[in-house]
Amino acid sequence: MLRTLLFDRWVADFLSAHPDATVVEIGTGLNTRHERVDNGRARWFGLDLPDVIALRRNFFTDSPRRTMIAASVTDEAWVAKVASRSTGPCLFVVEAVLPFLHEPDVRRVVDLLADRFPGALLALDTAGPGFFDTQEQHDALGRVEARMHWHCPDPARLADWRPGSRVLASHTLTSLPEPLVAQLPLPCRQMVSALAAQRLPQAEGYRLSLLRLP
Repeated sequence: MLRTLLFDRWVADFLSAHPDATVVEIGTGLNTRHERVDNGRARWFGLDLPDVIALRRNFFTDSPRRTMIAASVTDEAWVAKVASRSTGPCLFVVEAVLPFLHEPDVRRVVDLLADRFPGALLALDTAGPGFFDTQEQHDALGRVEARMHWHCPDPARLADWRPGSRVLASHTLTSLPEPLVAQLPLPCRQMVSALAAQRLPQAEGYRLSLLRLP
């Protein structure tokens, strides 16, 4: 929920500054961000693996401004498709995807985006090493076959991969922007405070970051 709120805020702010821009959701699943923050003008793409897109099509349909793409994030073909159809600057939202890739594939994704969309924004989540020893016991990860393979203690490492990249913002679940936390219902604010007091490695090592590609 907290990740969704922050990413929603970043997308809304981006579209406020660039009303005719393009938003690309990587790992879109059954995400409804378009329904929550679309401004009626932006171009949207939702990317996921073929079986996930097949499921998504039971609930959503393409439109002149909204397109679903069935492909792996490491496949260069989808990047070319988006580049040929996008309008204005681009924001890529990558939720719960990159930690499940191996580092060479993460680097490939960053390179693909930076090469084809210079100056684009990239919103992503990264996991610290604390996640890797506890995946089996995690209340969600422990119930699925997928496992994380890549950890990133410092999102600035991503900027090091592509000189000229900049980390514009980076938050843990317990260090979210104060205006966003203030809008939460009281039980949620109490939950965030309790989580911060515990200083769990899983929570402190999990980061939500916004980067500008070179």
